[in-house]
Amino acid sequence: MIYVSSSGVRRNTIKETVMFLADNGFRNIELSGGTHFYPSIEDDLLMLKDEYGLRYQCHNYFPPPEKDFVVNLASLNDDIYQRSIDHCLNALNLSGRLGGRRYGVHAGFFVDVEVTELGKIIVSKALMNKQKAIQRFCEAVRYIRQNSNGIDIYIENNVLSCSNYQEHGCRNIFMLTSYLDYIELKERLDFKLLLDVAHLKVSSTTLGFDFNTELDGLLSESDYIHISDNDGLHDLNQSIEGNSPLCDILKSRLVGKDVTLEIYGDISDIKSSYRVIREIVSDS
Repeated sequence: MIYVSSSGVRRNTIKETVMFLADNGFRNIELSGGTHFYPSIEDDLLMLKDEYGLRYQCHNYFPPPEKDFVVNLASLNDDIYQRSIDHCLNALNLSGRLGGRRYGVHAGFFVDVEVTELGKIIVSKALMNKQKAIQRFCEAVRYIRQNSNGIDIYIENNVLSCSNYQEHGCRNIFMLTSYLDYIELKERLDFKLLLDVAHLKVSSTTLGFDFNTELDGLLSESDYIHISDNDGLHDLNQSIEGNSPLCDILKSRLVGKDVTLEIYGDISDIKSSYRVIREIVSDS
């Protein structure tokens, strides 16, 4: 099944975003970041679901909190940590009411990120104690899973850009940026992987790993994939071209997997990427 992320469409409200995607023929919509809280979000989404026959799933920063913050389930700051847990529980509750069957959240960070730093260079700051942060993350995921009401929880790999790596003295400030990170975390926590291919492409460049090898290892571990393209240096959420190297890599490797397109661009870019991935999935 192929979903389209709401984060690729910038409208004033999630209602307008979902209507726009639905009017352009998309029925499977992943509700994600890039929108703002308002009281009737749930009512609007349920109305649109009935009107258009939509299928939803929630991702990471959706539903948007009333007061913006950056979710970090590994934070050693008690306030951020508890707010992050509460956010995930709220997302799971909403997912259940919307008929979603999975919820994906990013792996933890070893620094607390400001809202204004999202998508930009994260200003150099002291790293947390990594072992304590990982332990806290594992505890949070176990607790959230116990209260998930049967909805599957997936952990998404983070993106480490060269800029952020260099800003922090060539230290990795994120959990789960490589296949090795996955293996090490899996030894401490039983979890399902949401594999963001574009994140992996950038992180592999930054850390000097072979992207194809990393992708081979992680694709075999996941049935839920986020897809967009980039230059290997920055997470650009570019469209998928049928003759691109990434497209060639993905051929025959998406069988039995659900895919979300995270394309930031014109609706024509989303539609063309959808056609490319639909053909790949059909041929797999």
